[in-house]
Amino acid sequence: MSIVVTGATGHLGRHVVEQLLEKVPAEQITAVVRDEAKGADLAARGVKLAVADYNTPTSFDNLFTAGDKVLLISGNEFDKGRVRQHTVVIDAAKAAGVALLAYTSAPGTLTAALADDHRATEEVLLASGLPYSLLRNGWYHENYTENLAPVLEHGAVVQAAGDGRISSASRADYAAAAVAVLTGEGHENTTYELGGDEAWSFAEYAAELSRRTGRDIVYSPVTTEKLTGILTGAGLPAPLAAVLAGVDTSIEKGELVVSSGDLSRLTGRPTTPLAEAVAAALKG
Repeated sequence: MSIVVTGATGHLGRHVVEQLLEKVPAEQITAVVRDEAKGADLAARGVKLAVADYNTPTSFDNLFTAGDKVLLISGNEFDKGRVRQHTVVIDAAKAAGVALLAYTSAPGTLTAALADDHRATEEVLLASGLPYSLLRNGWYHENYTENLAPVLEHGAVVQAAGDGRISSASRADYAAAAVAVLTGEGHENTTYELGGDEAWSFAEYAAELSRRTGRDIVYSPVTTEKLTGILTGAGLPAPLAAVLAGVDTSIEKGELVVSSGDLSRLTGRPTTPLAEAVAAALKG
């Protein structure tokens, strides 16, 4: 029996594998990677590597074994049919008879287009009959703290979210929840709504950046159309820019405030405060 993590060298996947290594022997972990070289450091620590690609269904043949617990980390190739990609993994897991398939989804409250692939994947997973756990991850601090350069350059946080609030958490927090499900018992056929303990607004985010940098950084709310134009001007493909700007519309409606407490309950600790993530990003 293995704990199998897809997308294991991605941002979230690496956190998951690192935290799994603290809980189970390395030989019980299988990291699914597209590029074996990127997983070399994990292999050196005793983690098994399996090379497979969501776009090549046959690469998942015989990858899983009966009794495995699998974490399907959602793909990030928005232009390649993510539901089809995810179905490849679900079908292979069903054929193998895995004990649990956990999927990193989106909050049930999120109506933005970004959530469409997640809802459709959930339907495929539930229809498969596999024991499942839906990890409906909220927004990540890093969605903002990893993109501070333009904010610091212009002295402004530019979003189309009005006074909306977000209960984000760190990638490490969401990874810890996944690890708790993969290493614990009794998580079959569960749905967890995951988000940070405290919600914040972009005005508060700008104020925290000002406090940490000693500079005057303001929140500059714009329309969804204006934000879409800014994102495409920064080089994002127009469809992706529209999807991301659409998330801000959902934020303004309060759809990314997750108040279930599931994340801190699963991890057994408070979630990482935004201020801590900002401080770490500015140091880095």
